[in-house]
Amino acid sequence: MPVIEQLKEDIASAMKAGDRERVATLRLVLSELQKAEKEGETDEVVVLRRERKRRHEAATAYREAGRNELADAEEAEAGVIEAYLPAELSDDELREIVVEAVSETGAEGQADMGAVMKAAMARVDGRADGGRVSAVAREVLAG
Repeated sequence: MPVIEQLKEDIASAMKAGDRERVATLRLVLSELQKAEKEGETDEVVVLRRERKRRHEAATAYREAGRNELADAEEAEAGVIEAYLPAELSDDELREIVVEAVSETGAEGQADMGAVMKAAMARVDGRADGGRVSAVAREVLAG
């Protein structure tokens, strides 16, 4: 079932349960997904990751400003969003994918990072963010 349809069902369930915070979060995420779809963004996982990242960044900013209650709310929203993301790859699984990408591209050093990233990200398929993939790729390429 597409994420948008699942969100609509979950909004209805949350409304019946009287969970206002969850309803608000799900509506916001649904709105972002629909907006991205209209703009031609077809990868729902990218949108969900972006929204989760925004919540984590806001939570960090609120904590630094001493606004822990707002930070907690942002982290709760990030948790709701995470439920719609595919399971993350383990470190070992990610390393294996990157090693295969290095082998496939014939990469020999940091200069080949772009080719390795392109091959690895195609295999990762939304189950790890680019920062994690990049860190592992740099480590593998460094030897």
